[in-house]
Amino acid sequence: MKKAILTVLLVSLSISLNAQTIFGKWHSTNDETGKVDSVIEMYEKNGKAYAKIVEIKNPERQTAVCDLCEGENKGKPILGLEILTGLEKDDDEWSGGEILDPRNGKVYQCYIELVKPNKLKLRGYVGFSLLGKTKYWKRAE
Repeated sequence: MKKAILTVLLVSLSISLNAQTIFGKWHSTNDETGKVDSVIEMYEKNGKAYAKIVEIKNPERQTAVCDLCEGENKGKPILGLEILTGLEKDDDEWSGGEILDPRNGKVYQCYIELVKPNKLKLRGYVGFSLLGKTKYWKRAE
């Protein structure tokens, strides 16, 4: 009985701690349809935050490549593409990195902030954060 209670407590603590971090899987929605079009995995590498596309919902886009990307990402498959790079923690937000929009191939400065345990705010911009766009991702289950 004690083992069962301890197991339940450890699982609950693990879920609670996981919900307080930016790391994990997130749903990205299409602006035009409002539907989830991909799953993004946020992970930490050398103390910085990164993200890559781990699932594409539209079967017709499974093998799509980033034709509009420039440099090393040009022609790379979108599935598995690293779209968020080098963000560093600064109080409640992560900033100082870049985000790639594979829909248009453009790279933006960005910052992200966990606004609720299961809601992530992303702000991509050029130059000043006032000149940009905000998106919200919901945690994938």
